[in-house]
Amino acid sequence: MKAAIVVLFGLLGLAGSASAQTPVAVVEEVQGKVTGAEFMDYVVPGKTIKLGPDSSVVLSYMKSCRRETITGVGTVIVGTDESMVHLAEVDASKTPCDSAQVHATARATSDVAATVVRSLESKKDGKNAPPSPLTLYGASPLVEAKGRGTLVFERLDQKGERQQIELTGRQWKGKFYDHAGTNKSLAPGGTYAATFASRRIVFRVDPQAKPGPTPIVGRLLRME
Repeated sequence: MKAAIVVLFGLLGLAGSASAQTPVAVVEEVQGKVTGAEFMDYVVPGKTIKLGPDSSVVLSYMKSCRRETITGVGTVIVGTDESMVHLAEVDASKTPCDSAQVHATARATSDVAATVVRSLESKKDGKNAPPSPLTLYGASPLVEAKGRGTLVFERLDQKGERQQIELTGRQWKGKFYDHAGTNKSLAPGGTYAATFASRRIVFRVDPQAKPGPTPIVGRLLRME
């Protein structure tokens, strides 16, 4: 009896530890019967995903930038940089992303934006732009912004560009807004501040970024 209790508490401890872990990957697509994962879930190491017949799941790792399309009946165990897959087939590739995405969260202060602006203004020739906290590799961000409010994109390296979107709280899962669903995009090479409620994050759009629904891990902007 005591042994059973020890094992039970050990399992509970492992579960608690897993739930407290930093997410390492995002679920970009789900097709068919898949248990343990839904579209736009963040997953942590040790997470188990099961696929049924004619099913598939796309996982993108935020640190390694490894994008996996996993198809067929099988089991997936999420790792730190890649998955361990049993029976199912894996088609893996590298996709442009910023490994800082794992820890890139919104700032509640404008200090970062002010620093970027001052640095940009000091570069008279426009070269050697200062590093930004995050680079997006898609010109149409997928923004994690929960609830209602005004989402603003303001360009910092050039004056005049400002986009404002009113979020009603009816975003996907109540928190995901996809800019790819609009006829607007951000300028490749531009440096921006995104603001939602009291949260603010500064990022740069890669010069080669394309508009539209490019891989999510390369254009994810977490405002939470």
